Amino acid sequence: MSQPPSSPSASRSLGKRLLLVAALVGAVLVLHLSGLLDALNFSTLKARQAEFSTWVAANFVVALAAYFVLYVVVTALSLPGAAILTLGAGAVFGLLWGTVLVSFASTLGAILAFLVARFLLRDALSRKFGQRMRRFDEGVRRDGAFFLFTLRLVPVFPFFVVNILAGLSALRVGTYSWVSQLGMLPATVAYVYAGTQLARLESPSDVLSPGLLGAFVLIGLLPLLLRGIIRVLQARRVYAGHSRPKSFDYNLIAIGAGSAGLVTSYIGAAVKAKVALIERHRMGGDCLNTGCVPSKALIRSARLLAEARESQRYGIRRMNAEFDFAELMERVQAVIAKVEPHDSVERYTGLGVNVILGEAKLVSPWEVEVDGRRISARSIVIATGGRPSVPELPGLEHTDYLTSDTVWSLRELPPRLLVLGGGPIGCELAQCFVRFGSQVTLVTRADRLLPREDAEVGELLSQRFVAERISVARRHRAVRVERRGDERVLVCAVDGRETAFAFDRLLLAVGRNANVEGFGLKELGVRLAASGTIEHDALMRTNFPNIHVCGDVAGPYQFTHVASHQAWYAAVNALLAPFWSFRVDYRVIPWVTFTDPEVARVGLSEDEAREQGVDVEVTRYGLDDLDRAIADSAAEGFVKVLTEPGKDRILGVTLLGQHAGELLPEFVLAMKHGLGLNKLLGTIHVYPTWSEANKYAAGIWKRAHAPQSALRWAGRFFAWRRR
Repeated sequence: MSQPPSSPSASRSLGKRLLLVAALVGAVLVLHLSGLLDALNFSTLKARQAEFSTWVAANFVVALAAYFVLYVVVTALSLPGAAILTLGAGAVFGLLWGTVLVSFASTLGAILAFLVARFLLRDALSRKFGQRMRRFDEGVRRDGAFFLFTLRLVPVFPFFVVNILAGLSALRVGTYSWVSQLGMLPATVAYVYAGTQLARLESPSDVLSPGLLGAFVLIGLLPLLLRGIIRVLQARRVYAGHSRPKSFDYNLIAIGAGSAGLVTSYIGAAVKAKVALIERHRMGGDCLNTGCVPSKALIRSARLLAEARESQRYGIRRMNAEFDFAELMERVQAVIAKVEPHDSVERYTGLGVNVILGEAKLVSPWEVEVDGRRISARSIVIATGGRPSVPELPGLEHTDYLTSDTVWSLRELPPRLLVLGGGPIGCELAQCFVRFGSQVTLVTRADRLLPREDAEVGELLSQRFVAERISVARRHRAVRVERRGDERVLVCAVDGRETAFAFDRLLLAVGRNANVEGFGLKELGVRLAASGTIEHDALMRTNFPNIHVCGDVAGPYQFTHVASHQAWYAAVNALLAPFWSFRVDYRVIPWVTFTDPEVARVGLSEDEAREQGVDVEVTRYGLDDLDRAIADSAAEGFVKVLTEPGKDRILGVTLLGQHAGELLPEFVLAMKHGLGLNKLLGTIHVYPTWSEANKYAAGIWKRAHAPQSALRWAGRFFAWRRR
């Protein structure tokens, strides 16, 4: 459960905030009791203009200072009266002095209001709305100055509201200062000048005519228009030196026939665009041939063997399971062959896609060369996927190592398998091979398995691995591969010393790299990100606006379902630009690690919430209480739901247990469409099913938020009814 701040620093910070609030309230009371606030109205200014002017002429310096301080205080406290003070500046100080005074006083007051809002509210909002605040801050850092300038130029937006909202953002104080002063200057001049003509005004609303307001709006939009013009000029600069074809062979060319490329092509063909899909290797990409499909087929076989060995859990005294490893691996290939038609050349040709098998090379922003043949398209989508990372380890080049791409060629079970990497791929394959009978050692430099998940998930999975006789070596950094006599060993550094692990086969599972080489990206000038993926914006565009990207080569998530998700945005934006564009939505991204037990997650984890300072409430339901889990002799794991404190809005879910991946979509749906735990609790779930775990987790949350006072009254009511 979330806890209120209790550290000394938190207490001091709260004390400072309370002191500042008290000071602000006191200042407002003083101004109110002095009568100054009541005097800041249009009729008083008109009635006493001559009196004020005479006093200012006799006490000019004192009047300047007093006016400046009063203006700063009024704007800093976000009190009404700034417009009257601005008119008064023109009426008693004239156009020049009035403009200078108001310009600097209003800016200083705005800065103080900005800082007060930031000090009092920003930290609390960041804790409460961590992810949304970070996205908001990213937008402010990118476009904040433009939008602030627009808001300042258009006087219809109350300046005190702008001060407070800007203070809640990540906008720098320096940027806020100069943009505010510059942006408020036109309205300041207009109001001060109107003050010099005070006798002609009947009310403050006479200052801004519809025509003048329209002019301010146009000036306010000018920065955004300029930004658009700059982008067009930048695009023209990017295309400099390239000749755009007069017409195109295709509306869209997709490079890569993995999940991202297939979805891109499918969408294009579905809307009757002319689409070419280029693949140099195998249709279906990694997911079909070396990733999702074969690994899940292998996991199912391994799980069946584990269940046979543990048959006593199900009341069966003994089960004998005989198998041949080569036959298991042939079954995997048979599964691939059965799924293959879904991603085949024939299917996509039938959909209207022109499938081209060959090596693609970008030769211009609109043209691709395939085995000597040049084709063109208005838009190109790069979906070239990724490949397993191979670390630079001395001696590795002399080792016939395996990766998630090559492990499927095995037909003999390795007696001793060493898995380097404790992420999803390493964990899934390590558990498979130990169940087939290999002696498995898993080595990871992280302090736990599945480091992206909560620490307790990694610890529970580690305990399961040890129970299955997988040797888990955490916090071990691989140094080199050596041959010692007839053995090959992986030498690792741990706690300042070296240790060695012998193996017959070495499986590398240390991540994946994007495929960005060999097809003309560098030569064309397509920019790469620091992570090694292709740099792109929220519309999935590269620095060439007509070249889009999706899938593993885009990042940041390397999942088949995310590749498909990105492909929709890449395809639609590529086909409809510049008329319509859609920003990719990463708000609800689920994933599953298919170990036994499975690990499934969407949104924040508890560890992430703690690291990011997001205040959450944690609700946990143990699967050892679930009837179906007990009936299946699989009563291990939990459902953990993170919500806003005191509310049922779901911020994240972690599940550990059998069928966790099948339980997750209900939470994904709820988060996507804003459904809280109350809605889940009110939904009928079939008994006895695993999905009831979701409802029971919602029930635990509900019991924790039961209205205790109402329940006490209900108890008294029913006690009275029994009399």
